[in-house]
Amino acid sequence: PVATAEQPTHPPHNSQPLPLPPSVPPAAMAMESLGVLLLHPMNAYLEQELDSRFRLFRFWDSPPDGRAEFLRANSSAIRAVVGNAGYNADAALIDALPSLEIVASFSVGIDRVDLPKCRERGIRVTNTPDVLTDDVADLAVGLAIAALRKIPQADRYVRAGLWKAKGDYTLTTRFSGKRVAILGLGRIGLAIAKRAEAFGCSISYHSRSEKPFPNYKFFTNVVDLAANCDVLIVACSLNAETHHMVNRKVMDALGPDGVLINIGRGALVDEPELVSALLEKRLGAAGLDVFEHEPFAPEQLFSLDNVVLVPHVGSDTEETCKAMADLVLKNLEAHALNKPLLTPVP
Repeated sequence: PVATAEQPTHPPHNSQPLPLPPSVPPAAMAMESLGVLLLHPMNAYLEQELDSRFRLFRFWDSPPDGRAEFLRANSSAIRAVVGNAGYNADAALIDALPSLEIVASFSVGIDRVDLPKCRERGIRVTNTPDVLTDDVADLAVGLAIAALRKIPQADRYVRAGLWKAKGDYTLTTRFSGKRVAILGLGRIGLAIAKRAEAFGCSISYHSRSEKPFPNYKFFTNVVDLAANCDVLIVACSLNAETHHMVNRKVMDALGPDGVLINIGRGALVDEPELVSALLEKRLGAAGLDVFEHEPFAPEQLFSLDNVVLVPHVGSDTEETCKAMADLVLKNLEAHALNKPLLTPVP
């Protein structure tokens, strides 16, 4: 019979049931099942997003003497580790996590990640290149200017009332036109070179190989590089070959008018030799963002007026830290969804 307004039709008893409420998408389930161990409270935004997207384990929630037990209790669930320049996946941590699949570093440097063990276990590793290049290069030039012009020392002079009591501050040295040498002409080293060029500086460098920049002079060893510059900026990565690459010979070649800037890693420079060179005035000045045993800086440097010290803040701007965090999150998401990583470490 044909239905009319007075005779509405009804679905038969064997019709399809009403749709159920939507379930959790498979992609979200894959991400929520990824247990992530955050080694240190390195960035509030990163921690918040890790907590909302994944199953987050905060390593510092357990007391230091209970962390071995914490790892044993959660080892089957932890499949990812997030570290940074100061806290990362060493051999002991990797051995304690049999389910570990990926190490995502909130830094460009991965010298604290045991890469051979990761390769042996098939553990993927990512870092955060490119997004921090500009900020680190800015700081390198800033440290060079601050060291030569003694900006922090002049600031203290004003604050202590010495300008009024003793008169004008001492003369300093210009940065413009200096011979700038860069140890490591990678992404950051090249960005430093471009900035120094804007100050009319000539550029020389030492790297594993000569680069296609004919206006920059290439030196095959660091001693010769240091002997032919006014400012030596250390911007290479730390590994077995570069450990203490800047040694006494390099500092002596740089000389009593030379300036050493380090925005790479503390152990690239022989720190006790650096302290001696500055105390004995065999080296003119230094600007240091990194130290060999962070967060400890040599206390012998604290009273020197030819040193500028900052606490490893090369990439520490609001803009860059968010970009770095987003890159860590995207790499973890890609891993959880079996997609290509954005910034894999070979």
